[in-house]
Amino acid sequence: MSDVLAIFGSSDSDADVLAEIAHLHPDRVTVLIEDGPADLVGEDSEEGDALRTRLAGLMTAIERDTRATVVGLAGDRSQLRGWRFDRAVAPQLPLAA
Repeated sequence: MSDVLAIFGSSDSDADVLAEIAHLHPDRVTVLIEDGPADLVGEDSEEGDALRTRLAGLMTAIERDTRATVVGLAGDRSQLRGWRFDRAVAPQLPLAA
């Protein structure tokens, strides 16, 4: 059984992170979105709606493309203290020229 932490930043890197997750064939995935305030998911605002929509799309894509179960969502790394993952997948940082 493999557990993956999927770290998403800005939405323009979502496809790359999703492709890397699919390549790993995990059994379970925990999603962390580091783009924006951690409590935005619960807000009744346009930004909160947009984040919930993005999150739903990411969860659907992960489950569809990998058959893995999304077992958790985190808005901040501190929520993951004590959790163990086999791998972490994050957007690639741009290389300096």
